[in-house]
Amino acid sequence: MDTQVPLIETRKLKKYFKTGKGMLHAVDDIDMQIQKGSTLGVVGESGCGKSTLGRVVLGLINATGGEIYYKGKDTVKYSSREQKSLRKEMQIIFQDPYASLNPRMSVSEIIAEPIRVNHILHGKKEIDQRVKELMETVGIARRLAYAYPHELDGGRRQRVGIARALSVNPEFIVCDEPVSALDVSIQAQILNLMMDFQDDLGLTYMFITHDLSVVKHISDEIMVMYLGQCVERAPSRELFENPRHPYTEALLKAVPIPSLKNRGKPREILKGEVVSPIDPAPGCRFAPRCRYATEQCKAPLEFREVSDRHFVACRLTES
Repeated sequence: MDTQVPLIETRKLKKYFKTGKGMLHAVDDIDMQIQKGSTLGVVGESGCGKSTLGRVVLGLINATGGEIYYKGKDTVKYSSREQKSLRKEMQIIFQDPYASLNPRMSVSEIIAEPIRVNHILHGKKEIDQRVKELMETVGIARRLAYAYPHELDGGRRQRVGIARALSVNPEFIVCDEPVSALDVSIQAQILNLMMDFQDDLGLTYMFITHDLSVVKHISDEIMVMYLGQCVERAPSRELFENPRHPYTEALLKAVPIPSLKNRGKPREILKGEVVSPIDPAPGCRFAPRCRYATEQCKAPLEFREVSDRHFVACRLTES
């Protein structure tokens, strides 16, 4: 096992929301580690809690319980002043590049705002020069400096969002489905851009997505979530070659393969009801949709290491 202190670590992290019917378990007992300079891919169906997890790690949403460590320090215990200082080191790239940009601000103003707010640079000349450097870095033409978000296409908007995140020189970035709203050709450009930044600047990513082909391309390690819980975590290649949880298997079988040989090949379709995330019963939450489920699956599960750096929460791995 790697003894190096991870850049990001969570222990038994929880986020519950109060509803009229009870407590909604959006994030439930998540243990994870992200080493400096690496990418953790977080995958799962819509509503599984992956975006909430990213926001809780950043402190944008307060945790209900558990611990969040950044460089070995528990940020849950940080004061509001310490949290504000942490904003410069931890940033987010949002899913919708249009909704996340201020429509009343030009490209240069959007990129410059975090620099001014965090007092990274003070003189107008210095800030303008830094904005020009960032625009060039992410591939935005200088002629667009005074353009507004509605005048840009999706790819350029997302580049603005990336430049804004980079403007404060962060170490850790949560990428919340940053390419899902873009065309396939533009997706590849943005992904390659982000990977280049990681190599050049030593950035650390939590990459949230529902697209397994994307997460395979960019991630060093992958965590699979289902209804607020982590059901499997493993190095990227290991997860794709040797999935151990039935839900992970189902996700991988749902990925379309562009080959005529696979035409007409039967595909596995998940059946059964999705259990409610409001005050869920102990045990495996995937059991009602799992063809391998037994009565034992109703008992509390342990998230255990089945091979080197490969963790699974499933009764099948205990036999």
